[in-house]
Amino acid sequence: MNYFAHAYRYLDDPYFMAGTGVPDWLSVVDRRVRVRRRHVEEFLEKANPTESAVARGILQHLADDAHFHSTRAFTESCLELTVLARDALGDEDGFRPGFLGHLLVEVLLDAVLIAEDPPRLEAYYRTLGSVDSRAVEAVVNAMAPRPTERLADMISGFCRHRILSDYTEDAKLLLRLGQVMRRVKLPPLPETFASVLPAARQTVAARRDELLEGIPTRLNE
Repeated sequence: MNYFAHAYRYLDDPYFMAGTGVPDWLSVVDRRVRVRRRHVEEFLEKANPTESAVARGILQHLADDAHFHSTRAFTESCLELTVLARDALGDEDGFRPGFLGHLLVEVLLDAVLIAEDPPRLEAYYRTLGSVDSRAVEAVVNAMAPRPTERLADMISGFCRHRILSDYTEDAKLLLRLGQVMRRVKLPPLPETFASVLPAARQTVAARRDELLEGIPTRLNE
């Protein structure tokens, strides 16, 4: 699952919602920092409501992903989009098509959810904008074995650049995919890869309910 799919059910709980994004933000800006379940669980009963809410959100993310990645709908959708990517890129071997198949299922599920209710994306950014990103970073540094000085700026920049708004348009999504390719040091995507995106969107939209079925709701309350 990606940022919006993790968060859209929790727009009424800013620090819980922000917590659902923490593992993915860290994977972008500071991969050395890991928030493991055993570290996070110690903060569930904290008197400080911000610490407790961020911890619960992180655990929600971990539970979401554990279920999501185990489903038949996810496995089959990844395979279908991997084949689309391989055929479009001519990559018979290599990591790129499989990586793209996985990535596209997640970002296009966000796109489906955003297209269903565009004002909900605006509410997401308003909620995230109400969060003190330095406070979230401080909570993560209290629970993680290795601290980070990059998370707060990542959250602020993520809110400012509004990348999720680009997921619903093929040309803009292609640019975002290109950024991911550079970050993980995979070969760049040709502009012709945009031709794959309409079929990929249809695949994910058709399995929207299956992909979300059984996702746990608001853990640890």
